[in-house]
Amino acid sequence: MTPRLHITAEGQTEERYANRVLVPHLGTLGPNQVVVDVRCVKTGRKRGRDYRGGVLEYAKAKSDIVNWMKEDNNPDSFFTTMFDLYALPEDFPGYGGAKREVDPYRRVCLLETSLGHALDHPRFVPYIQLHEFEALILAAPQHLDWEYLEHDTAIANLVALSNQRNPEEINDRPERAPSKRIIAEIPEYEKQKAVIGPVVVEKIGLGVLRQRCRHFADWLGRLEALGAQTA
Repeated sequence: MTPRLHITAEGQTEERYANRVLVPHLGTLGPNQVVVDVRCVKTGRKRGRDYRGGVLEYAKAKSDIVNWMKEDNNPDSFFTTMFDLYALPEDFPGYGGAKREVDPYRRVCLLETSLGHALDHPRFVPYIQLHEFEALILAAPQHLDWEYLEHDTAIANLVALSNQRNPEEINDRPERAPSKRIIAEIPEYEKQKAVIGPVVVEKIGLGVLRQRCRHFADWLGRLEALGAQTA
């Protein structure tokens, strides 16, 4: 059987990237292909309309994921998340212990493990992005020139930052998070990130992301292996 993977994305940026890149990539793995669908996390419902986007409260995110699990309880169905570590709500499982952890990889591992235990589903693959989606752009920010040709100096500054730092370790302080670094150099990005961000990361390519973002690479490898589990 061909497995189906349901991705709960934090917002439109992650949803668009998953649809542009992960859906076609995982669907073309030959005999190990994975059929993927993606939706933003549900944050509320009003007047018969669902509102989606943003992990503002863990309880709401959990409810949305659990409901999807109930809707598709087939043995070949898997579930995962694409949430940002940056600005994660305080009611998130393991938040208190993770906040005391200095190493970002240990911190995110603790949170993912806690999320997995909280949801308690045998085919759930928890994933939290270090520290947010824009870390993937900082893996190779020179590709911002696809959209911002007139910002040579700004892009060069981001490339210099990328050469100095592991993009997944660029921190989660409000003024120093990956998106804030990009916006400081290219202010237009703030209003355009949901559209421009996925395009730029697609241009960077999975090969570069595997090399520079090991936490992302580990997650992608686990998703690619799902097809072999049900072959």
